[in-house]
Amino acid sequence: MRAALLLDGRVEMPDGAVVEILVWRLPEPLPGSAHGFKYRLYFGRKGRCLVRYDNESGKGDHRHIGGKEKPYRFVSVRRLRDDFWADVLRAGGYDEPEKPGKPGKED
Repeated sequence: MRAALLLDGRVEMPDGAVVEILVWRLPEPLPGSAHGFKYRLYFGRKGRCLVRYDNESGKGDHRHIGGKEKPYRFVSVRRLRDDFWADVLRAGGYDEPEKPGKPGKED
C-alpha cells in the first residue's frame, strides 16, 4: 500500500491569513509516531506561522504555537483537526469558516 492522501485543503482569507491541511494515511508509522498518519496543518498570516501541527520523521507528533514547539498527543485525525482549529481560534484566527480538511472516513 502506498500513502493515501486523506485531507487536502488550502484557504486564503481576505486579511491575508492562510490555512492549509494535509493528512496522509501511511502503510506504516513514521519513526517517532505510533500511528499510520503523516500530517501538516498550518495557520499563518503575512508569512508568519501562528499555528502548525506536524509529525516529521524522527520528531514525532508536535505543534508550534506562537513560535514555541510543544508535544502533541495524537488520538485520531478528527481530533487532530478539531484541536488545530481550536488553536487557530485562540491565535486570533477563524472558527472553521470554510475550513479545508472536512472529515471523511479518516478515523
